[in-house]
Amino acid sequence: MAKGEMSAYAVPVDATSGRCFKEETASGRTEFQRDRDRIIHSTAFRRLEYKTQVFVNHEGDHFRTRLTHSLEVAQIARSVAANLGLNVDLVEAISLAHDLGHTPFGHSGQDALNESMAAYGGFEHNLQSLRVVDHLELRYAQFDGLNLCFETREGILKHCALKNAQELGDVGRRFIDNQRPSLEAQLANVADGLAYNNHDIDDGLRSGLLQIEDMINLPIFGQHLRDVAKEYPSIGVHRRISESIRRTVNSFVVDLTNESDRLINEASPSSLQDVRESCELIRFSEAMEGKHRELQEYLHKHLYRHYKVQRMADKAKRVVRNLFKAFEDDPGLLPTRYQVQARADTPRAISDYIAGMTDRYAMKEYRQIFLIDPV
Repeated sequence: MAKGEMSAYAVPVDATSGRCFKEETASGRTEFQRDRDRIIHSTAFRRLEYKTQVFVNHEGDHFRTRLTHSLEVAQIARSVAANLGLNVDLVEAISLAHDLGHTPFGHSGQDALNESMAAYGGFEHNLQSLRVVDHLELRYAQFDGLNLCFETREGILKHCALKNAQELGDVGRRFIDNQRPSLEAQLANVADGLAYNNHDIDDGLRSGLLQIEDMINLPIFGQHLRDVAKEYPSIGVHRRISESIRRTVNSFVVDLTNESDRLINEASPSSLQDVRESCELIRFSEAMEGKHRELQEYLHKHLYRHYKVQRMADKAKRVVRNLFKAFEDDPGLLPTRYQVQARADTPRAISDYIAGMTDRYAMKEYRQIFLIDPV
C-alpha cells in the first residue's frame, strides 16, 4: 500500500455513522476535517494553553501545557496514521480533543475533583471531554456542543466506567460489548502516552528537577544521550538534550509503526467491524513496551513525585477542594450560567465549572472567594 493511501480497515473519509443532529454536508471539507476545525475553534481548546501538563503555567514560558501536548500528540499520530493507511483527519481530531475536559492543575486537579465528586458519580476527564463537545460548548444556534461525528466522539472516550457507558448510548456501547474502537482512536491513545513521557523528560531537565547525569543509563533515552555525545562532543547541553529526545521519540514512533503494521497484517481486518472484534492492533513491540514502562516509572519516581512538584500538587488540590466546597455550600457564588444548571444538578454544575477553569483562573477565583483583599 502506497504511503497516504487509505486502507480497507480505516474509517472511510466521509463514511461517518453520523452526528447527533443532522446537518448539511460542507463544501470543500470532509466530515472529519469539519470536526477538527470545530475543535480548534472551540473555547475549551483555547483554554488548554493555560492548563498544566506538569508545571503550572506561571512557572515558566517554555514548559508544556495541555495545548502544546495536544498538538504534539496530533503530530505524532498523524505521522503514524499516514504510514498505516489510516484516516489522518480523524486521528488528528481525536488527538486535539482528547484533553478538552481536563481540569486545571493537571492530574492533581483531576484527583481532587474526583474526590469532591465521589458521592455524585465521580469525575473522569475523558467523560468530561465528551461532555464538553456534546453539551458544554455553546457556539451554534441549532444545538448545544459541537455536534461531532460518532467516530470522533468514540475516540475521545478512551476510558469509561461501565456504569457511565450504560448511560451514554451508542458511543459507550463498545465498553459494554468489550470491543475495540477504530484504529484511529487506538493510535491517538498510544500517541498520547508516547508524547507525554518523552516530552516530560524535556520539561524535567529544563526545570532542573531531573539531572542528565542520572539518566545516562535509562533505556532508549540514555543510549541516545551517549550516541549524541559521541557524535557531537562540542554541542551545548540543551542541544544535546533536544537531539536525544528527538531520536528517542523517533525510536518509539518507528517501533509503533512497524509493530502495528505487523499486527494488522497478521489479523487481516477487512473492515472497521473486524477491527472492533480484534484485539488491540496499535501498540509497541513487547521489548519497546517494556522500555516505555521503565521511562514512565522513572518519571513517576524522580519527576512527578519530586518534592517541588508535590508541593504545587498539594496546593492545587486544596484550591480545587475548597472551591468545590464553597460552591456546594452556596451555589449562589457560581456564575449565572452555572446557577441555572445547578437548579437541576448542583454537583455536576460545580464540576463542569471547575473542570473548565484554567490554572490562573482557578487561582483567581480562589483569591476572590477566600481572601479579603485579593490581589
